[in-house]
Amino acid sequence: MIDDILADFQRNWHVYASMPLIAALIGYVTKVVAIRMMFWPIEFRGFRPFFGWQGIVPRKAARMAAIACDTMTDRLISAGDVVQRLDPERVAKELEKPLLEAVAEITREVAEEYQPALWESLPPQAQDLVVRRVQAEAPKVVKSILATIQSDVDAVFDLKGMVVENLVKDKELLNRIFLEAGKREFQFIARSGIVFGFAIGFIQMFAWATLHSPWVMPIFGGLTGWFTDWLALKMIFNPREPKRYLGLFTWQGLFLKRRKEVAADYGALIAKEIITPHNVLHAVLRGPLADRLFAVVERQVTDAMDRQTRLARPLVAITVGSRRYRQLKHSVAEKVMRRMPDTLAFIEDYAEEAMDIRNTLVQKMQELSAEEFEDLIRPAFQQDEWILITVGAVLGFAVGELQVLLVENLAN
Repeated sequence: MIDDILADFQRNWHVYASMPLIAALIGYVTKVVAIRMMFWPIEFRGFRPFFGWQGIVPRKAARMAAIACDTMTDRLISAGDVVQRLDPERVAKELEKPLLEAVAEITREVAEEYQPALWESLPPQAQDLVVRRVQAEAPKVVKSILATIQSDVDAVFDLKGMVVENLVKDKELLNRIFLEAGKREFQFIARSGIVFGFAIGFIQMFAWATLHSPWVMPIFGGLTGWFTDWLALKMIFNPREPKRYLGLFTWQGLFLKRRKEVAADYGALIAKEIITPHNVLHAVLRGPLADRLFAVVERQVTDAMDRQTRLARPLVAITVGSRRYRQLKHSVAEKVMRRMPDTLAFIEDYAEEAMDIRNTLVQKMQELSAEEFEDLIRPAFQQDEWILITVGAVLGFAVGELQVLLVENLAN
């Protein structure tokens, strides 16, 4: 029996030599395909409901975004962390020029809208005096609005909603979060397929030499695809702490071992793409809680106008009318809100510096436990993980069938 096997090895050594190489190729190809199936295509391609595919992460964008958001906002950063660092005095100073221009325009618009005859009858010097008095009040209003927001930031700023909205809207960005945070891990999965596949290929050699069954190749191909996927995933996250095996080598889950590097990459990406001053200001001004912000603005504008007209309020009531005066204050608040996006764009550079989102995230990430840190990328693997492993097995089985034909050709 052994003599026959050795003789077969000698006659067909090139066939046996090809087995570990092909098994390594199977291991690598099945990993690359599995990784691509996690993230691409972004949109469904094929014929619904059964014939086609959409990447697992983009297909479950809402759920994936919610998981990523929960980890980010529950453990890393809060709405208060984002807004509390803005100094009202500095904001008012940064906005000084655009704010004065906007106030001048609003003042003239309102005057011409509610008392056109009276406004036009005033000499230019008197008109300018009115504008300057309102402009003098503007910085106080800005500081009061920001201070009110900071005292109850959750009332006007939905950080979780902003993060989820941006990730669901931009599935490419959602992919990038997982891909950039786990770039080394995905490379390890693909390359490990070569090593593990090559090792399994040696076992396959002896099985073929013993059995010479056409089922050996596809079965081992399926085993290679399944086992290497499963083992690579295990090695990425386990063990959480360094552990020595067989007294020969120490291993720690690859993702957890790279905590400092991952923290730096993750913090930079979130600060650059998601929790940016532009996105924060847009969420505050246009988000689901914008009505609450308008109420804050209207209250501050009303108080400012009442202070300016305190002595002349009876005359204003007679000239404009109490009802019209209330409408006037509401109109001013609306005009202020309309101009806010363009005006607040001038503080984005200062806001980026003051919020310091990147360093905040990096610092908080380094304080996470191993289990919490794992949650940053683990959802991308956990969602339909069985599909990826099954795909690896099926692809490996199919390549094994082709390997049978190749072996037969080589043997002939």
